[in-house]
Formats: sequence, structure tokens, C-alpha cells
Amino acid sequence: MSAIPRSSEVADAAPPGAAARNGDNRPFAFRHFEPAVLKDALRQMHLIRRFEEGAEESYMRGLIHGTMHLSIGQEASAVGICLTLTDTDQITSTHRGHGHCIAKGAEVGRMFAEFFGKETGYCRGRGGSMHIADVTKGNLGANGIVAGGIPIAVGAALSMKMQRRPDVVVSFFGDGANNEGAFHEALNMASIWKLPVVFVCENNKYGMSVSTERSTAVRNVAERAAAYAMPGVTVDGNSLSEVSEASVAAVERARRGEGPTLIECKTYRHRGHSKSDRNRYRTKEEIDDWIAKDPIGRFEAEMLEYGVVNAAEIDEIRAGVEREIADGIEFAKNSPAPDVSQATRFVYTV
Repeated sequence: MSAIPRSSEVADAAPPGAAARNGDNRPFAFRHFEPAVLKDALRQMHLIRRFEEGAEESYMRGLIHGTMHLSIGQEASAVGICLTLTDTDQITSTHRGHGHCIAKGAEVGRMFAEFFGKETGYCRGRGGSMHIADVTKGNLGANGIVAGGIPIAVGAALSMKMQRRPDVVVSFFGDGANNEGAFHEALNMASIWKLPVVFVCENNKYGMSVSTERSTAVRNVAERAAAYAMPGVTVDGNSLSEVSEASVAAVERARRGEGPTLIECKTYRHRGHSKSDRNRYRTKEEIDDWIAKDPIGRFEAEMLEYGVVNAAEIDEIRAGVEREIADGIEFAKNSPAPDVSQATRFVYTV
């Protein structure tokens, strides 16, 4: 997949807010990005959704072992944040990170192969759902440890600053991570050294089965940015436009050498915490209410409203995604399993 242009490289892009001041009241993404970029964003959102649904179906058929953590319902957060990144920008991800991987350019065939435990997977079938990485696209890896990717992102950002590179690092994490010590230590260090890192909390209301109301003292995770002298912004995580606006501002600030930002995307996972979650802590009414706010349907409606696509083009995008998913699953099925005699190769300890 070709690199998505940085916001500064989009033809005729105006500074954030300028178009609105000139009477253009469209949502930020429609003012800031070209139609081709927005169409690809919609394609990516569909690709993430269908990848995870395909993975879920494969799990139910016994093709995938272990567990997985699905981000169905959170697609706008992953795509909106990555919309302004390039291949040389980097991300760290989470146990619920399939969307981040795809938004950063991962091939779904190699992702399915990793899920299926095949040699052609991103980690040669040894990592599975929670440990996909693709350094060639700037994806430093998903992480099964809550908050585990946050200090890694700070270290990568320090490296970029020392090398005088113009790139940034985005660290995705869930609301549960904001109560871990690594979160506070990493934000403090990043602020002291003005590192080019953007912290993105995907607040889906629950860490495992405990709600944020019961686990977190502040109402909004972004309020914690004040303790570390950095901007903190809370956005509707189901609105690609709101997410991308926050991302553009934070990434451009980091590129200017002004340091980190904390973005909180308020969103919701339609499925349980993992495949073993019996989902008894949420009501059907709550889940249905959030499904009605589905980010993909919302973005499609905006694309139609502002004339970026028509219904036939949306159908074409969906059909293309279906072909890509089907091809990816077939690629994974037909790929070789790792040789048992090589089980300890490509596995490292520190």
C-alpha cells in the first residue's frame, strides 16, 4: 500500500481551522484531505472490520487456536490517527491491535497466516494475534502486556530525536493502561525531553470487565496530560473526522519539536474483552446503543452527504474488501506450517 501523504503534502491543504473560518463548515477530514485519501480511509475501515469478522469466523471453525481481542467498533480511531502518518513514522500497539496494524499498511494475508500459525505470518506463526509487527511499515509491534508499548514508543521517539529525524511515534493503548505506572513514567519522560511521540488512549469504557467509572479517578483520561505539561484532548472516537483532526494537530506539534500530546478517543468494542469473555457486565441496551453509533456507517453517511462517493462506489469498496479477505484466508490456509525442528528459531529473550 502506498504511503498516505502527510497533511502538509496534501494538495491545497489549509491550516487546521482556516477553511471553517472561510465559511467551509464541512467536518475537518473533508476540508483537510483529498477525496482519494478519504476513500482509502473508508476502505481501511471496512478492511479492519471484515478482517476481524473473518478471524472470528475462522476461530469458530477451529482454524485459529488460543484467543483474540477484537476491536470491532473502534475502526475510526485506528484509521483516523494513522491518516496523517507515513511509512517512516512508527507506532506501538496493544493486544487489541489488528486495526492499528492494518491502518499502518499491514497485508491481511500475512496477518491471517500469523493467526493460523503459519510460516508466512508476520512473526513466522510464532506470535499470533497479540504480537504482530512490521518494521518496514513502521509498526514496532503489538504487545500483550497492558501499557507495555508506551515506554517502547518513548524510547523510539528518543531515538528519532537523537537522529534528528522528522518522524513521530504514536503509542496506542487502552483505558486500562492509564492506571499503570509505565503510563505515568513514560508521559513524564516524554514531556521533559520534548520527544516526538503522540499518546493515544482508546477508551472503550472497560478494562477487561471493570468500567472506567470504577477504575479511574478522573472522568476523562486526557485530563492526566496536565500533570505532565502536555496538551490533552478528548474526542469522539467513532468520528473519523474528529480523530484525524486531533491526530494532525498532535503530529504536526511533535514534528515541530514541541513535544508530546495525549489524545483520548472515546469509543466502544462491540464484542467482549476476548473470545473467553461471557460479557455479563454489560447490558444488551448499552451494546445496542453503541452499535447504533457504528463508525463505519457514520463515515459512509458523511462521504455520501459531502459527495465524496456515491452508493455504487461504496458497494465497489465493500466488494474489493471481500475479495481481499477471501484471498487472505486462502493464502493463510495454503501456507506451510513451521517446521517443529525450527521451533526455537526467531524466538528471543532479553
